[in-house]
Amino acid sequence: MIEEMRLRDLGVIADATLPIGRGFTAITGETGAGKTMVVTGLGLLLGQRADSGAVRKGAAQAAVEGVWLVPEDGPVAARVREAGGDVEPVGQGAAELYLGRTVSSEGRGRATVGGRTAPAGVLADLADDLVVVHGQSDQLRLRSAGAQRDALDRFGGEPVSTARAAYRAAWDAWRTLDAELTALTGDRDERAREAEQLRAAIAEIEAAAPLAGEEDELARRAERLANAEDLRVAAVTAHAALSDDDGGPDVVTLLAEARRALERISASDTALAAIGELVADLGYRATDASVALSGYLADLDESGPHELAAVDERRGVLAGLARTHGSVDAAIALLETGSARLLELDDDGDRIERLTTERDAAAEALDTAAEALTAARRDAAERLGAAVTEELHALALPDARLVVEVSPAVPAGHGRDEVSILLAPHPGADPRPVSRGASGGELSRVMLAIEVVIAAVDPVPTFVFDEVDAGIGGAAAIEVGRRLARLAESSQVIAVTHLAQVAAFAGNHLTVVKGNDGAVTASSVRRLDGAEREAEMARLLSGLSDSDAALTHARELLETGRTR
Repeated sequence: MIEEMRLRDLGVIADATLPIGRGFTAITGETGAGKTMVVTGLGLLLGQRADSGAVRKGAAQAAVEGVWLVPEDGPVAARVREAGGDVEPVGQGAAELYLGRTVSSEGRGRATVGGRTAPAGVLADLADDLVVVHGQSDQLRLRSAGAQRDALDRFGGEPVSTARAAYRAAWDAWRTLDAELTALTGDRDERAREAEQLRAAIAEIEAAAPLAGEEDELARRAERLANAEDLRVAAVTAHAALSDDDGGPDVVTLLAEARRALERISASDTALAAIGELVADLGYRATDASVALSGYLADLDESGPHELAAVDERRGVLAGLARTHGSVDAAIALLETGSARLLELDDDGDRIERLTTERDAAAEALDTAAEALTAARRDAAERLGAAVTEELHALALPDARLVVEVSPAVPAGHGRDEVSILLAPHPGADPRPVSRGASGGELSRVMLAIEVVIAAVDPVPTFVFDEVDAGIGGAAAIEVGRRLARLAESSQVIAVTHLAQVAAFAGNHLTVVKGNDGAVTASSVRRLDGAEREAEMARLLSGLSDSDAALTHARELLETGRTR
């Protein structure tokens, strides 16, 4: 429920606070005073697109603030907390929610939810749980098949919503299987080509049998073999220096002589004995190095040009794999994953058979769910048509008859039904779609009658009607006012109206007052009671707020509203 709204520099409204509260609130005012700006401001608080053209001339920005009363632990409060804001508890499980929106003259905007800045999309998320707005555009929307189907589904309540959820689940399951099967059968030739190419690639990789890191090892071996002669000369020279087989002076012999010389005298000095041990260790190491060089030379002699050719050939094989697959590692990875993919591709025939069986079963389940949804809708359609017809009789359409028709349609996510709301405005007339056969005034009353009936089974916290009484007057207008008051028994109702017959039934009457400072029109809003309200009602009736006849009529209307 909206407790209060404040508008600043929005359209022609300079600064206005609207005390709203429970029940039925009527908003009236002279043409051009800015009544519609109330609905515009509410739209901004509900996340609608911001328009810099709504900023009052000469102002830097327009601002709208609203205070809602919501359940402290309901879905609205949960979404607010999720966005980083919070609600303010006021007792008895209720809490106040503060929403705000600004729009600059350059088109920039800012939204606040529960005291925290948030994207305007959060306001839009909250909208469905806060307010239903009806204006001329919404009457046009009622002409669409989708809106008519949604209205029937709302009225249908749990039976329809349960059947629709079951149908949607069956529809999604069938669509998933059908899409997979279609893709599989449609790409059969392409998948066969992929399998053939994959089989050839796997055979090539298996024949090459590459190993991880093999390229680096082959590169090192190739470098060694390409420099074999230089390596041999270096090893021979080093070996001769360490241990000369021809009896010439070498490191091993000289170290042995040094060790023996020190050992003969080491008993006389422990320091010299330690040096002798160091020289002995060097001798052992030199001997080990000499032996290692001998082995290296023997291995080098065995490696000849034939091994270099083999290494180069192997490197060529790996280079070919790298060119084909991007790298040797990629080829190895394909070998690891390609077999599973090949099994999948080779299994196409069995998969198609399995998917066909599963899709046929899903189609049967979908048929069953669709039939259940259609049956639930037809039952609801009969009851909705009868209830709305009764409402239309009370809305000065005594001979009108509303028919809600459910007919077969192309299968879609919402079902296999086309819902049409038909109106026969007088006896003998064939029911015709409201999209073609209803006048503006009749459409307004049909929309209101539908909302009154649906609200009994699917209540909405707040309804906002922007000139729902367009195109009607007299007794019809009185009945519209009476029905708005009835709707306000279970929901908050806000109606922007130009008819005294409608405003008379409001428990809260606000007027948008227009002033003129000679340059810019500025409007404000105030609550009317007593003589002020009678004067406004008289103005709505005759254009004159001080006409005795109009005032008398105004008092009669107000009394009718009080005794409804």
